Amino acid sequence: MPEGQNRPAGDTPRVALFVTCLVNVMRPAIAECTIDLLEAAGARVEVPLAQTCCGQPAFNSGDEAGGARMAKHQIPLLEDYDYVVVPSGSCGATMKHEWPKALAGEPQWAARAEALAGRTYEVLTFLSDVMHFVPKAPPLATSATYHDTCSGLRELGIHDQPRRLLAAVEGLEMRPLPGADVCCGFGGTFCVKYPAISNAIVGEKADAIEGTGAAMLLGGDLGCLMNMAGKLQRRGSSVRVFHTVEVLAGAAGGPAIGEKGDGR
Repeated sequence: MPEGQNRPAGDTPRVALFVTCLVNVMRPAIAECTIDLLEAAGARVEVPLAQTCCGQPAFNSGDEAGGARMAKHQIPLLEDYDYVVVPSGSCGATMKHEWPKALAGEPQWAARAEALAGRTYEVLTFLSDVMHFVPKAPPLATSATYHDTCSGLRELGIHDQPRRLLAAVEGLEMRPLPGADVCCGFGGTFCVKYPAISNAIVGEKADAIEGTGAAMLLGGDLGCLMNMAGKLQRRGSSVRVFHTVEVLAGAAGGPAIGEKGDGR
């Protein structure tokens, strides 16, 4: 089904949730909230248990062969579903763009990767553009600002979708974040290779976040959110950080990312 097209009336799509490594290890509540939202939107959700890493760290480090091996492991697990949904713009971009490129020299695998890429969506895009979902989250009387992660914005075109979904949360005041489209400094392996530069970038991002006066920071990629949450907490900020699906699923009353009891 082309992106943004209405699904057939009465259709119940069978969706595979690709959990992602960071969500699985660091914040499984994001996966739980994603399932809740997908089911509320009318999907039948399954979690293929043999899934592993999408290969993003390998591709980021120039290990195309290693990334291709991971893609070949995942494709047979996922290709029989109507859709694959990912709570991460960076992992989603890897699956949609890096897998077909890495397998381009192997025609049979390339065709399978391309077909799967056409049915793979980041969760907020899927809820908004495919399912046309209007969340029924409980009222949340607070203020928040939103950071657009690099892969989601530039590779998948995620911008209006989260804001459209969050507009349905009664009482939530969204405040614009200056430089919302500027990198937070995480960049996957970038923060490991260039820690001083990464720290300077996230310091500027933290200044911008606090400058909004918002009580919460939201976004769609756990790696970026952990990076910003860590910087904010180390400087004693009161800003609480959540993945957008947690707010939409009514789970923002629990521990924020990096707070005690956050699921790690």
